[in-house]
Amino acid sequence: MRTTVGIIGGGPAGLLLARLLHRAGVDCVVLESRTRAYAEQRQRAGMLEQGTVDALRECGAADRLDAEGLIHQGIELRFDRERHHLDFPALTGGRTVTIYAQTEIVKDLTALQLAEGPPLLFGAEAIGVEKPESDAPLVRFVHEGREETLSCDYVVGCDGSHGIASQAFPAAVSRTYEHVYPYSWLGILADVPPSCEELIYARGDRGFALHSMRSPSVSRLYLQVPNDTDVQDWPDERVWDELAARFAIDGDWRLERGPIASKSVTSMRSYVHEPMRHGQLFLAGDAAHIVPPTGAKGLNLAVSDVRVLARGFAALHRTGSTELLDRYSELCLERVWQATRFSYDMTRMLHARPDGDPFDHRVQLARLRRITVSPSAAAELAANYTGLPLPL
Repeated sequence: MRTTVGIIGGGPAGLLLARLLHRAGVDCVVLESRTRAYAEQRQRAGMLEQGTVDALRECGAADRLDAEGLIHQGIELRFDRERHHLDFPALTGGRTVTIYAQTEIVKDLTALQLAEGPPLLFGAEAIGVEKPESDAPLVRFVHEGREETLSCDYVVGCDGSHGIASQAFPAAVSRTYEHVYPYSWLGILADVPPSCEELIYARGDRGFALHSMRSPSVSRLYLQVPNDTDVQDWPDERVWDELAARFAIDGDWRLERGPIASKSVTSMRSYVHEPMRHGQLFLAGDAAHIVPPTGAKGLNLAVSDVRVLARGFAALHRTGSTELLDRYSELCLERVWQATRFSYDMTRMLHARPDGDPFDHRVQLARLRRITVSPSAAAELAANYTGLPLPL
């Protein structure tokens, strides 16, 4: 097989890049190791920045998003049994965020890809990237039991932090930065209408809790738990009791309970791989960076990566200029590190440290209080949460 851009990974980053390249007249092939059914059922993020929504609209992939997405005007912070609302449009000049599950984005982009092209191969496991420094890199992959080769001008790894693309970077040029957090999230998906109109971020002595949603009838909630937590130790009643305790406020509010469809424990870490380009090989999304989910940046960072990359390939196609592609790593890492910093700050501010002391607790409360009383502090949080502009 031969193409201009070989894309490893058929998640939202790889699929959106393929869609953007297709509309720009750049041919590509997407290799996804899993089946279509598996790819369309992976539960991941659900909070979309304004720029992510704009990108999906611009490429014609937002019909269902516009019909079913839940537009949120802000978030609610809870601490000291108080509730405080942050009004994003007022703080950012009109920007909002939208709830729309990553699984639905994958379904939408997959349907467009299969209907209009370019090629998307499911069950195609990439096993190696060869000659990334040359003008003709190769991707070796296994599909339907046969090993095959995809010849490309460029390769883009959208295959996650454990994928093969980042492994093709020579050790001499790779730099990695990582921070592992001393707690995890126990997440549940519940068949019950949300108890709130917008996300609730709660910080208390018992630990952090987050109330989110996937639709008007499905709630997504999280609890801070120790890293060695076994989900079997958390029967449904214990989960709901702990959530109710952490969301408790003085006033009239009640947590709605219902059947829990799934439970999982997610470890939390920050990770950045530098650079994001080596020769003709590029990294995008989780292949280059991981953030804790507290700031809702993971999917949105992946989208900003591929938007920059797509503009670079479109410029190359139109004018022959490689200027944007040559600056890809530099441009993306500027935004990546800002999002990493924001996610780190949100996580440290809202979670109870296992080794924390009363001083840590009071500093966290002071930071939260500052956001609720200072318009400039609230505006800084809102600007980062709704998404910083593309560095172009």
